[in-house]
Amino acid sequence: MNFKKYIVFIMSIVSIYAIPTTQGFSNAFIEVAKIGNPSVVSIVSKKVIDSNYHNFFSPNDSRSSAMGSGVIINKDEGFIITNNHVIDNSDNIKVILFNKREIDATIVATDPLSDLAVLKVLKGELSEAKLGNSDRLQVGEWVVAIGSPFGLHLNHTVTAGIVSATGRSSVVSRNNFEDFIQHDAAINPGNSGGALFNLDGELVGINTAIATDGFSRGNAGVGFAIPINMVLRVMEDLISDGKVNRGWLGVQIQDLDESMATALKLDERYGAIISHVIKNSPAEEGGIQSQDVIIEVDGSKVIDSANLKNLISGGRPKDKTTITVVRNGKKTSLEITLGTRPNESDLSLDYQLDEFDLLGLKVENIKNSELRKKYYDGVNIINIEKGSSAYNDINIGDIIIEMGQYKIKNINDYKSELDNYKRGDTIMLRILRNENPLYVAFEIK
Repeated sequence: MNFKKYIVFIMSIVSIYAIPTTQGFSNAFIEVAKIGNPSVVSIVSKKVIDSNYHNFFSPNDSRSSAMGSGVIINKDEGFIITNNHVIDNSDNIKVILFNKREIDATIVATDPLSDLAVLKVLKGELSEAKLGNSDRLQVGEWVVAIGSPFGLHLNHTVTAGIVSATGRSSVVSRNNFEDFIQHDAAINPGNSGGALFNLDGELVGINTAIATDGFSRGNAGVGFAIPINMVLRVMEDLISDGKVNRGWLGVQIQDLDESMATALKLDERYGAIISHVIKNSPAEEGGIQSQDVIIEVDGSKVIDSANLKNLISGGRPKDKTTITVVRNGKKTSLEITLGTRPNESDLSLDYQLDEFDLLGLKVENIKNSELRKKYYDGVNIINIEKGSSAYNDINIGDIIIEMGQYKIKNINDYKSELDNYKRGDTIMLRILRNENPLYVAFEIK
């Protein structure tokens, strides 16, 4: 057989087997769509927006609509999971099923820190999702997203991609509990709260965010989903208690950099270093000290501070937990009984910086409730070190509400963000001065 005939022969063999192979691959996605679509819903929420000016047609308030998606988790009880930001501040919620039937929904409970909310609809001809195990997801695995991008006219849109990464954090906010599945299935505004399935048709995540180029709200090939195992943990508490009962250690933590790892004589750069132990906290009672590096929680390796935060919050108050730390170059195991996580606004109310910080500031949480109601959150500057970096640009009484691109809600946020800066860096702050917002920027000396 000459070369030309050989090529023709090979191509004919390929053509014979390519069609069934391609069709089989397509069938996998077709089956996922058939299995998953009936459990996915579109959500339309009506929100009341306070107006600061007189509106002739609506003098008291104005209304807007938000569009999102959700997934039926329990058909017998009528429970639907979605993102908190889809229904936040809503006073009227409608759910549209796959068969186009519209039904009213009520809010069971919400958890802004995980951006999850549980809705309830009346029992009836509902189809619930088949649940998977997100811990088994692997990078490179195919996944399918179903939701309603850009509105009802595109409801139950099916897109596919692969898992790009797992355990992503600091995507939406450094204050939230994040352990995202990163994937490249196309999702857009309106997909929030919708489903992420594996090729077995099992629900493995709830789509919640996208990464953009900063100029467009559309998909740029990077989407994020909350793992279903985390969703079910939050949902269980929301349904039973109306809130999430998270474990609490009572420490301020930060990631290790190369210099810290060298100074602490660590063989590997992983774990989270303790920068502050809160008084009378479970950490203090259990013997944790500043400069300890936590490397394991109940045998699970701690990758970084975000990972530690998720591991601790995954436990419940009164759980006994084994914390492994590196202290003075030696591993030590400590038995800690987790406490109840305080409200975010109360996490560090009694905690003030005793010394001037890197900027030459002493700050405290905003205590004026009216001011907090009006301007959300921030930290109040109570003293400034003479001749410090901030001395010429900041006044006592100024309120820091943003550092770089991150919002500052309390001292915890302030300290966490400031830990990312060093002398020689230029820092930009957004502050309130006499209730007027403005930006200041200066070099850290």
